Amino acid sequence: MSDKKCPLDFDYHGPELDDIFDTYRELRATCPVGYSEKHGGFWFLTKNDDIFAAEQDHTTFSVAPSMLLPNFGTDVPLIPIDIDPPAHSKYRRILLPLFTPAAIDALTPRVVDVAQELAKGIDVDSVVDASAAYARPLPTIIFSALAGFPEEDWPRFDRWVDEIIYERTVSPDIASAAADEVFAYFDDLLTRRRSEEPRDDIIGHLLSAEVDGRPLTNDELLSYCYLLFLAGLDTTAWAIRSGLWYLARNAEAQKQLRDDLDAVPAAVEEFLRTLSPVQAMARTATRDVEIKGQRIKAGERVVLAFGSGNRDEEQYERADEIILDRQQNRHFAFGVGIHRCLGSNLGRREVLVALQEFLRLLPPFTLADPEQPWHGVGPLNLKFSRKDG
Repeated sequence: MSDKKCPLDFDYHGPELDDIFDTYRELRATCPVGYSEKHGGFWFLTKNDDIFAAEQDHTTFSVAPSMLLPNFGTDVPLIPIDIDPPAHSKYRRILLPLFTPAAIDALTPRVVDVAQELAKGIDVDSVVDASAAYARPLPTIIFSALAGFPEEDWPRFDRWVDEIIYERTVSPDIASAAADEVFAYFDDLLTRRRSEEPRDDIIGHLLSAEVDGRPLTNDELLSYCYLLFLAGLDTTAWAIRSGLWYLARNAEAQKQLRDDLDAVPAAVEEFLRTLSPVQAMARTATRDVEIKGQRIKAGERVVLAFGSGNRDEEQYERADEIILDRQQNRHFAFGVGIHRCLGSNLGRREVLVALQEFLRLLPPFTLADPEQPWHGVGPLNLKFSRKDG
């Protein structure tokens, strides 16, 4: 066993997120590298420099067996995030052309159209769950169309996402059952798509892709589809919802952005830094390594607490404050290095458009339920000022 000091019951899931930023501050000051017994036991890194170094050192910190702790309802490695070099780049490059800045620029008018349609459908004379009416459907519509998921299937997606991502820490059997349903769904969809004319969408690219001169196996296709489904729908919805949550609680910030919509891009980066939907990712040590005096042994799990690194006082001035026009703002919301989120350009653009159009088309809003948490994709009940003031 390693020399496990600073033993803490640290977690970064569920209700623990309510006070996670206070926890991060304490850990950075008193236990920057520590050990938790949660989820089978893991070391955690809370300082920006340690997290960045680990992200760059894939030979010491492997993504196998999974970057997710606990996993997303399956023990199957998810392509490409659970694949180490050199194979990683072979899988990652398959879909890169669909997520370049130029490709996202071309997609942006559709994102704007969807955001406007959803915003105009909101009844400002009622309390509205902006998560269900806006934050969740926007990425579902955009990403599902980009991926080639049939529109008639979209109503099922929210339940699967909730059961796989949010139930896995408390009811792993529910998460596993939902994962089985999703794999079966994609197995059927891939079978149908093979018999149809090729289409220029994500599934079409995967079906025509090759690795080492061979087509992707069905298991590889299923793994890729499963990951893209979860990552494409949940994290963006979370980021939109958390941005609206903050603005609903801060009238001055909301007015500042309403008065200058060109200031929204910088605000989005600040929301991503401080209220990131990805609070942590896991690695496995491939060799014994010492970090800040703590000895981590080969085979032990290591969690990179991105959410803490994003608020490190040594990296950011007034780190815990949300400063809408912050300029120096390199953060871990999408990861860094070779495992940086494949869809970061799309996710960032969706959040930007979503907040701009919400502010542009709808009157000022506040929280109808101040107890609703900042995190996740659960309800966000908003009440609006009357248009006549």
